Parts: sequence; C-alpha cells; structure tokens
Amino acid sequence: MSPYIPILGVLFFAAALLGVMVLASLVIGPRRYNKTKYSSYECGIDPTPQPVGGGRFPVKFYITAMLFIVFDIEMVFLYPWAVSFDRLGLFALVEMLLFVVTVFIAYIYVFRRGGLDWE
Repeated sequence: MSPYIPILGVLFFAAALLGVMVLASLVIGPRRYNKTKYSSYECGIDPTPQPVGGGRFPVKFYITAMLFIVFDIEMVFLYPWAVSFDRLGLFALVEMLLFVVTVFIAYIYVFRRGGLDWE
C-alpha cells in the first residue's frame, strides 16, 4: 500500500466537503439582495467617501497586528522546543530563555510606550 493513499483520501474528502458546502449555500442561502448587502464594511467603520489618495488608518491597528505576529512566531518556536525539551539539554534551555527574555523586553517596551492603549 502506498503511503500517499491516505493523503489523497484526505484531499478527496476535503474537495468533496467543499463542493457540498458550496452547493448547500447556493440552495439554502438567501436570494434577496439589496444595496446594504453590497456595501463595504470593515472593522466596524462605516464606509465614507475617502480622499483621492485614500484616508488615514490608525497606526494602533498595525501595532496590534505586528505584536500578534511576533507572539505567534514565538509560539512557533516554543512548541517544538517544549516537545523535545528532554533531549535538547542545557544549551537549548539557555537559548530559549534568551529568546523569551528578548521578546518579553520588546513587550515591556511597547507597553511602556502606550502601544497597547486603545484610547
């Protein structure tokens, strides 16, 4: 038995499930459309006419997104380290502590600068 058969089975199942969901939305979904349903909506901000070059967007949203990415990457590095912690030894422990301390210092910097305030 080929080791690729289970992978192909999962891909076939995912494609079949996708097809069922698309067909179900076409059959079950609402059919009455109006201007409100076609208007754009983003993050609770009502769409307004924007200047020619586009409007300004608050920087706090970008800071929050960057912080999320930094801590998400931290988790990507912490999880494999935690799984194989007993085989890595003292060197890996010291390296991971340095990594966590570096990220924590960046978090304290952002917190003190007011990057997490929503006012």
